[in-house]
Amino acid sequence: MLVMILTRFFGENRSWKEGLKVWKFALFAGLSFTLPAYLVATFLGPEFPSIIGGLVGLALVIPAAQKGFLLPTQPWGFKTEEKKGEEGATAPLEEPLPLSLKRAWAPYLLLAILLVLTRLDLLPFKAWLKSVKVGWANILGTDIGTGLEPLYLPGTIFVAVVVFAIFYHHMSMKQVRDALTQSAKTLIGSAIALGAAVSMVRIFINSSVNASGLMSMPMELASLFAQGVGEQWVWVAPFIGSLGSFISGSATFSNMMFSLFQFTVANQMQLPPEVILSLQVLGANAGNMICVLNVVAASSVVNLLGKEGHIIRFTLVPMFLYAALSALLGYLYIQWL
Repeated sequence: MLVMILTRFFGENRSWKEGLKVWKFALFAGLSFTLPAYLVATFLGPEFPSIIGGLVGLALVIPAAQKGFLLPTQPWGFKTEEKKGEEGATAPLEEPLPLSLKRAWAPYLLLAILLVLTRLDLLPFKAWLKSVKVGWANILGTDIGTGLEPLYLPGTIFVAVVVFAIFYHHMSMKQVRDALTQSAKTLIGSAIALGAAVSMVRIFINSSVNASGLMSMPMELASLFAQGVGEQWVWVAPFIGSLGSFISGSATFSNMMFSLFQFTVANQMQLPPEVILSLQVLGANAGNMICVLNVVAASSVVNLLGKEGHIIRFTLVPMFLYAALSALLGYLYIQWL
């Protein structure tokens, strides 16, 4: 869909058909990510299918693209005139990159290896890391409590790999400081948004602890929607996920916020909960296409600040098609069950 939008609205011939020619490679690229991610989710757990699926996908898709595997025989490109020597022309690289491909990839490969090793039950590392626990019971005098295993968190593995990369790449203190500063500037917006979102999610989920005897907010919403929509909820579920991403700026937040809600609706209407939760996740991913936070971030990278509304109008149609197709597949699967 992305390539078809490119050729239809920005190509010289304004053609949908030109973009459709890449369908074989697009299908191959999708499966290169999805199949490894599915295997990881099945055998290792839910923490990092996207990370390992993405790494495997890159390792498969980039060499395939370089060799022209499943790509159209006729290359497509923009009709631009070469402007050698003129201002704005791209200068060729005169010096080799400071890092070899092997050294550049080493931290990412180490990250994937450590994540896998610390999640396998047959190895002792998982039990060791999970043995350290931190908790908080009776928060603010309520029956609510929380806890975590800090050494088992994926973020702890990331920090360990960062330390490894500093020494492996022989970084100076100035380089480390510059890298941390640049990363902090990039993450500060998302950190503030997600930091506030997590608190809201916890209140949302634990709202059953109240003096009025009311159910939690997800339960109350589920009851309301179950009465109004009924068994046709399968058509609504992905759009709830999309709405959550659009409003909050994060598919993660959308899933945290609405998963319990979707699960409760599915139970009340006797629909398969795993299917409805899958539609929530797919819808949340689709909502990333029109998420203002993501669009602003992407616009700043490609120097299109101020064009966010234009970009969202373009991505609204594929977002709707993505969510609608997800609903259709969910509906057909439930009928098949």
